[in-house]
Amino acid sequence: MTENGSLQTIYSELEAGLELAKCRRCGCMADTLGNLAAVLPGADAAETELLAQNVRIWQRQMEPAHYACLGCEHCFPAVAQNAFAAVFPKIELPGLGCEFEVRVEGWPPVVGEYFVVDGTAPVAVTTLARVELAEALARRKPDGLAIVGKTETENIGLDKIIKNVVANPAIQFLIVTGRDSKGHQTGRTLLALAENGVDAGNRVIGSPGKRPVLRNVSAAEIRAFRAQVQVIDMIGSMSLEAIVARVEALAPSKAGSCGCGECAAPSISTIPTVTAVEPDRTVKLDRAGYFVIVPLADRGSINVEHYNYDHTLLRVIEGHSARALCKMIVENGWVTELTHAAYLGKELARAELSLEYGFKYIQDGA
Repeated sequence: MTENGSLQTIYSELEAGLELAKCRRCGCMADTLGNLAAVLPGADAAETELLAQNVRIWQRQMEPAHYACLGCEHCFPAVAQNAFAAVFPKIELPGLGCEFEVRVEGWPPVVGEYFVVDGTAPVAVTTLARVELAEALARRKPDGLAIVGKTETENIGLDKIIKNVVANPAIQFLIVTGRDSKGHQTGRTLLALAENGVDAGNRVIGSPGKRPVLRNVSAAEIRAFRAQVQVIDMIGSMSLEAIVARVEALAPSKAGSCGCGECAAPSISTIPTVTAVEPDRTVKLDRAGYFVIVPLADRGSINVEHYNYDHTLLRVIEGHSARALCKMIVENGWVTELTHAAYLGKELARAELSLEYGFKYIQDGA
């Protein structure tokens, strides 16, 4: 593909995606546009300046995110990110968000959308983005099945699989089934990980995915995962009977931990959990002023008045969602203290809920 062709791909994919309501509400599209908005202003090229202008326009078309990823057969933002990497190889897009909970006690250690059937069994199954297939397999409870769940992304999703698998030495097989997203290519990335491992930057070698970088697992965990399990390719299969048959065929290999001490799982790296405590009700005085929030039920919008501390009205902002209002206020520097920004976001969310559910909104004192 030529450079100009790849550049056109970025535009065509993002524009086509934004014509669809599902994309305007999807975390994949929001993350892609946010990543582009973060890196383009610092790039010194005419093409990036024009692209940055378009990204700002596209971001205004977005709606509040309803889901992180739908696992679509064709992921417009994923293809656009791949094209961006081809056209601008020296511009590194930011990593995706990587927060997930790791439990110190019990198995599986990583919290997620999965079904544990028998923690001593040798077979784990990922149904990629097909949660309904995971649910059906869990209900069947075939002999040999330890755990089954969906895996939507080629980075955090694989991080979670690795941590949960290496924490249980009984698991010897990982079946990869369900339909793979053409954008994320999560299943193909998992197969590439098993076959090739990762490079020095923890990028899965040979992955066709858009961001196959494993940021939440150690090199030791990756090595342990690759040594411990045989990854079985059933990508594309949606047949419950075929998957059950494959799981049960592997069940005679059920060995589990023999108790010799050598089967112990490697220690997995954990991120400490910090317990939040209730703060006092004091919001630090914001030199940028204060806000009065008024939901307008007849117009389905939220009216925000911005005052300075001599009570002079500076501006009036109106919008239909807390997200849009917060974005405009933050981007224009009309709020400068973090505690004030947090307070404002909370109050705008309450105001939006009052419009949706019809209760009376009373602004909480700061």
